[in-house]
Parts: sequence; structure tokens; C-alpha cells
Amino acid sequence: MIRLATIGTNWITQEFLQAAQPISQLTLTAVYSRDEEKAKQFAAKTGAKRTFTHLEEMAKSDEIDAVYIASPNSLHAEQAVLLMNHGKHVLCEKPLASNTKEVQAMIEAAKANDVVLMEAMKTTLLPNFQAIRRHLHKIGKIRRYFANYCQYSSRYDAYKQGTVLNAFNPAFSNGALMDLGVYCLYPLVVLFGKPQSLKASSVMLESGVDGEGSIVLHYGDMDAVVMYSKITNSYVPAEIQGEEGSIVIDAIHTPTKVEIRYRDGRVEDITEPQTHHPMYYEALEWTQLITRGQRQSETNSHAHSFITAEIMEEARKQTGIRFPADQSTLCQ
Repeated sequence: MIRLATIGTNWITQEFLQAAQPISQLTLTAVYSRDEEKAKQFAAKTGAKRTFTHLEEMAKSDEIDAVYIASPNSLHAEQAVLLMNHGKHVLCEKPLASNTKEVQAMIEAAKANDVVLMEAMKTTLLPNFQAIRRHLHKIGKIRRYFANYCQYSSRYDAYKQGTVLNAFNPAFSNGALMDLGVYCLYPLVVLFGKPQSLKASSVMLESGVDGEGSIVLHYGDMDAVVMYSKITNSYVPAEIQGEEGSIVIDAIHTPTKVEIRYRDGRVEDITEPQTHHPMYYEALEWTQLITRGQRQSETNSHAHSFITAEIMEEARKQTGIRFPADQSTLCQ
């Protein structure tokens, strides 16, 4: 039995716990929040026995084996390193950290303490992404990858009225690239690895984060184009184009319909049934790594997380997106 604790009392933590319910090896033991009342309310809602308001106290607790982190992006690295230094396994929400130095510090802490560190990127562990990997050879030489995740943020209306919530606050390492662009980039890295070069552009907001942006990535004999936005919607599917056909994906972040359209006009539906909540598969992967004594996922690996962080860091450099976390103690 893996005794689980959570950091974060927001909707995503609630979703994760709901998704993980069928996994019998996981049992929720504790929740953490800096706000004691929020911690108590969340514990009452989720059935957790313990609450913590001091992270170091929770890290030292011998009642906890593993922690799911769903705090603001800027806090991921510091919290994860502290927990891993006390022997806790960590599943950390995407993006794994604010920058490559933080990601590297997390990876080093995981290895030094012999614990599992995995980025909670649901997309690449879903049945339909696995179907894409299995059938990719059918479309011949790959020439282009296209993905977009453009979703008008429910918090953007408040932003336009003068209230800067976390989603548009650089202090929390937020913005369109970090929150949504990562969903386009991580699958690209899992499928095709590290690009040779990239060119990024962004539409910047007055708060200092990007409202939307695009990246063109070069792989020598193929290109990748990704688009992301928190200030507009898009209804265009993702696509992987090969010389013999194209794989059309309804939504790169949560693919539920995937088909191959061949040059000769044939259409092959390769959709796999998804019987569980989308976040179930990441929870299951993490749990199995722990129970089997493995220390990182083959799919959501340390290397894939680091390359994705490298791409986002270069895109931020090119477009002038800077975070206070870039000057954190882990980055010195």
C-alpha cells in the first residue's frame, strides 16, 4: 500500500484523486495547504486522515510514502526537492518546473534519494497516444507534426477588468506556453526527441506572461509547428503528416479520436477505447513504477521532461518571457 499525500486543494487535485480511486495500491493519507482551514475542508471532502500546513513537517512524516504536487508552477521544484530529500516519491503536475536548472535539480534529487520522480503529463500515457506510437510507421516518412491547444481562459475576463489572477501572473511561472503549450511539446518530444533548432513568437500581455504563441521546430527532414493560447479558442485537430498518409488527432491534450488518412483515400480508425478518467493512466504509471521498484517512466522519463523544459526555456528566451523563479536558489 502506497500512502499518498497531496499538495494543492484546487480542482486539479480533486480530479486526480477521483481518477486514482480505482487504483487499490494508493490510499490518501494526508493533504497539505498553507491555509489550515482549506486543508481541513479538503481533507473532509476527500477522506484524508491528516492535514499539514508546514511542508517540512509533512516531508519528515513517516506516515507518507508519496506525494502528488499540484501547486503553482513556480513552487514545484522547491517542494519536490524537499520531499525527495526525505525519501518521498513525487508525481508533479506539468510543467515539471519553471526552467531547466530546476528540472535538473529535481532529477538529481530523485537519483540521489532513489525515489520516483515523474511529470504528470497525462497525454502521453493515454490509450490513444499509445495507438499513435504503434501505428506511426504506417504513414511513411514523417514530414510534419502539427499540434495546437488554444483555450480561452475563464480567468481572462477578470484580467481584462484589471484583476491579475494566478493564470496570468509571472510570479507563478504561468502563461500560455507553460500552461497549454507544454501539452503540444511533450508528445512531440516523446515521438521525435530533441529538435535541432526552433523559432518562437508570442503575444505578450501587460502582466509579463504570454497570452498566446507559436513555435516552429526543425528536425532536419521534418518540421513541427505548435500553437497555444489562453486568449482565443481553436477547433482545429492535430496532425502528423507522413509521405504515405496523415494521422489526424482530435485533441492533442486528450486524444479520444484518432484516424489515419492515407494518400489513396483510405481511412483507418485507430481509436482505442478509454475506459477510465484521463488522469487515471498517469496515476497508474506512477504507482506501478513505485511498486515494481523502477525509478522513472519510459514514456514520461527524466530525459523527455528535460528536453521539453529546454524547448520552453529557449522559446521564452526568444520571446522575452521571464519569471522570478529563474533567479531562485535552485538556479544559482
